[in-house]
Amino acid sequence: GSVSFYFENEKVLIAGDTLFLGSVGRTDLPGGDFNTLKQSIQKRLYSLDETTLVIPGHGLETTIGQEMTTNMFV
Repeated sequence: GSVSFYFENEKVLIAGDTLFLGSVGRTDLPGGDFNTLKQSIQKRLYSLDETTLVIPGHGLETTIGQEMTTNMFV
């Protein structure tokens, strides 16, 4: 599992290993479940403003809007 932290005033999401530029966190490890992760991202993260900056645990930054339109895993 992973946690994310949202800073509302700054519109910044520290996504940890939940959401990446064009990808999502691993679900092939014990306890992982792709459908649960996908639903969580759709319900909790994609409800944020599309301009929200996403800072993942690895890789390049992105925005909620960019991931909503281009991330094929969600």
